[in-house]
Amino acid sequence: MFSWKGTWRNQYGSVVIIDDDSEGLIRGVFKTALPDSSFSGMEVPLHGAAHGDVIGFTSAASGKTGPAAVSYTGIFRDGKIEMLLHTVAGLALSAEAEGEPAKLTTVGTWRAFGTSLDTFERVD
Repeated sequence: MFSWKGTWRNQYGSVVIIDDDSEGLIRGVFKTALPDSSFSGMEVPLHGAAHGDVIGFTSAASGKTGPAAVSYTGIFRDGKIEMLLHTVAGLALSAEAEGEPAKLTTVGTWRAFGTSLDTFERVD
């Protein structure tokens, strides 16, 4: 039987550690490698579900730029998890002009959401 447990790294160096996959429930932590992420430097708990070769999980926390969440859904193929991800964060750092200090500002809903693709490979 396939196990999701282990450490998985994506093409940017971010890591998902799945500690438990019993009864189809996924538990672990997410650690981003992206320095401009709200989650930079944090281990964020993740929770989700998996069945057969499909998986989905979510992480949410308050980081450097306020509350943020990321949800991943994916499929295991050829030794990799191909994943679609959605991010949401209602605040961003921005400056009014070049050379001015940046401050947290609320962003419009159209800017709060992002979508991308990642490929995770097992590293242990």
